[in-house]
Amino acid sequence: MSKPGALDLANSVGGTIAKEEVNNAVEKYEKYHCYYGGDEKERKANYADMVNKYFDLVTSFYEYGWGESFHFASRWKGESLQEGIKRQEHFIALQLCLKPGQKVLDVGCGIGGPLREIARFSMTSITGLNNNEYQITRGKELNRKAGLDKTCDYVKVDFMKMPFPDNSFDAAYALEATCHAPDAVGCYKEIHRVLKPGQCFAAFEWCMTDSFDPNNEEHLNIKKEIELGNGLTDVRTRAQCLEALKQVGFEVMLWLLCLKLMALEYVGLAPKGSQRVQAFLEKAADGLFAGGR
Repeated sequence: MSKPGALDLANSVGGTIAKEEVNNAVEKYEKYHCYYGGDEKERKANYADMVNKYFDLVTSFYEYGWGESFHFASRWKGESLQEGIKRQEHFIALQLCLKPGQKVLDVGCGIGGPLREIARFSMTSITGLNNNEYQITRGKELNRKAGLDKTCDYVKVDFMKMPFPDNSFDAAYALEATCHAPDAVGCYKEIHRVLKPGQCFAAFEWCMTDSFDPNNEEHLNIKKEIELGNGLTDVRTRAQCLEALKQVGFEVMLWLLCLKLMALEYVGLAPKGSQRVQAFLEKAADGLFAGGR
């Protein structure tokens, strides 16, 4: 599938938000965050609204910049970004020991890039779980074009309240998605519940490194940048994530892995507010770079 161009980006900014409301939506999203007077308690109380606004605003940017898979990947020398992303998705499938015909859950599936790649690679049937209408609509369209609409599907639901019976899936994975949950224990508990006994959950999780000092102002500012630019209520520490997994019953096995827009907005091709969305995504990049030093 061809990568969307700048005009595709301009036409799709805002997702389900009316073009004339994009700028207002940006303002409402920003106000959830510390830079604009918001706080963690408010973000967690309104996490569904905040995260939905975020993904309505940024999905077209993600697709323009990353393709269909919205996650980071390590890269070998000479390897393209897309090759690295595919290799990472194959790695997840291999870590889970997926077998043809198994039922797999993608927790926070975006527009389904990993879902399609892993389904093709492992010949499994994957259900994508997402609470954003625009991303699900886009994912269904891409599944149909890929010929996977009969074996893979989507469910629009909050991953804190999954509608599936206990013991429904042979495996589950989340690629940089459960960081959007307001409560790690509640989210992991739901994943553990819907997995068949003894089956595995694989995840790439966002968390603060062990060097994070909550009393260090520079560290806190970096954390705020990451939260603003990535639609997060909070960035949990690595220790908090590990403890939450253990608390709900998982045995933890770690692995370690060593813009044209302003002009388009000016001439009216992109809705007002588009450049501000780009700005808070760039703020995320600054925070991630600083946080990883």
